[in-house]
Amino acid sequence: MVRPVPAATSMADVGGTTELEAMLREAFPEATEVRVTDRTGGGDHFQIEVTSARFAGLSLVEQHRLVNDALAAPFASGRIHEMRIKTKGSA
Repeated sequence: MVRPVPAATSMADVGGTTELEAMLREAFPEATEVRVTDRTGGGDHFQIEVTSARFAGLSLVEQHRLVNDALAAPFASGRIHEMRIKTKGSA
């Protein structure tokens, strides 16, 4: 049996993770993985995971700075309150 997704979850995904994933995919078109997870269900605390060849040779701080730069607008607007970032270089 398929259960319907509650409206709050659907709206958080549509207005949250999907939008942020699109911004990251635009900033990292070469990425082999971009994943955004709403950690609390409130639409403002996220787990961000990006795997990109662009990270090769960069320190973790530099990798995270690139991700922060890509999501600067939602941070400035208050759309993102907190995020945890995991980055990996790809071959």
